[in-house]
Amino acid sequence: MMQFTSDVKAAETLVEKYESLRAEISKVIIGQDEIVHQTLLAIFSKGHVLLVGVPGLAKTLLVNTIGKVLGLTYNRIQFTPDLMPSDIVGTEILDENRKFKFIRGPLFANLILADEINRTPPKTQAALLEAMQEKNITVAGLTHKLGEPFFVLATQNPIEQEGTYPLPEAQLDRFMFNLWLDYPSIAEEIQVVKSTTADIETDLKVVMNADEILYFQQLVRRVPVADNVYDYAVNLVIKTRPQTPSAHDWANKYISWGAGPRASQFLIIGAKCNALLRGKFSPDIEDIKAVALPILRHRIVRNYTAEAEGISMEDIIQQLL
Repeated sequence: MMQFTSDVKAAETLVEKYESLRAEISKVIIGQDEIVHQTLLAIFSKGHVLLVGVPGLAKTLLVNTIGKVLGLTYNRIQFTPDLMPSDIVGTEILDENRKFKFIRGPLFANLILADEINRTPPKTQAALLEAMQEKNITVAGLTHKLGEPFFVLATQNPIEQEGTYPLPEAQLDRFMFNLWLDYPSIAEEIQVVKSTTADIETDLKVVMNADEILYFQQLVRRVPVADNVYDYAVNLVIKTRPQTPSAHDWANKYISWGAGPRASQFLIIGAKCNALLRGKFSPDIEDIKAVALPILRHRIVRNYTAEAEGISMEDIIQQLL
C-alpha cells in the first residue's frame, strides 16, 4: 500500500496520476474528454458506470483502454438473450476425485465490461446486481468474495430496443453514473479516421495499479465537506420527489418517481472526488452541479406530461439545479 507524509501530498499525487491517465487514454480515445473524466471519477469513487450510446462511439475501446492504463485484470462479457447466471459467476463441477470444485466465471476480475447489458434476461441481470452491490457472488449456497477493486462498466445501445430487457430501477440505481456518449465533432472524427485506418500501433503505459486505486478510494472518503454542501445535495434530491412537501414545481408536473437516498450519497462522494481531481481539498456546490446530471438522469422517471410536451430529463435536472 502507498505511503504519504500527509493527505495533502496524497491529493497532489492523485492529480498528477489523473493527468497521466488522461494523457495515456487520449492516445487511443479521441475526444470524449468529459466521458473519460467522469469514468475515472467513478472509479476513484468506487462507483459503476452505465455508458449509453449508438454503435461506433468507442464505448468498448474506452473500457479496454482504461483497464490497460490502470493495470487491472479485465474481462469482457457479451450479454445475449441465452446468457445464464452460471455463465458469468461460475459453476461447480465434479473433479476427478468425485468432489465438487468451483470454476470461477468472468466476473472474477477487477474491471468488467458488461457489453449490451440490456440484451440478457432478468435472471442474469440479477446475478450481476449482487456482484455490483455486495462485491461477492453466491453459488450452491456458498458465498465467494470478489477481488478489490471491482468495477462494472456496462454499455447499452439506445436505438435497438427489439429483443431487449430493460434494466429494472433497482439495478439502474446501483450505477453511480449514466453517461450518454455523443457523436464526435468533425475535427475529432477526421482524427479518428486517420488514426484507425493507418498502420499505427499505440503503446500504452500502465500508470497505476490496484493498490494505488484502493488507497485513493479511501483518500476520497476522507475529504471534508462543508454543511452547506451536504444541505444542497440532499435538498436537490428531495426536490425530485413529486407530491412531497419539498417537491419542486417541475417535479410535481413532470416527474412520476423521484431519486432515492443513494443519489444523495453519490452526489457527495462524486463531488469529493471531482474536487480532488480539480486540485481542491474540499468540494463546493459547483462540484455537486458537475456530477448531478449523470447521477440523477437514471434515477428520475418522467411522466406522460413530460413526454407529451417534449421535456427531457436534462431539462428537468437543469431546472432543479
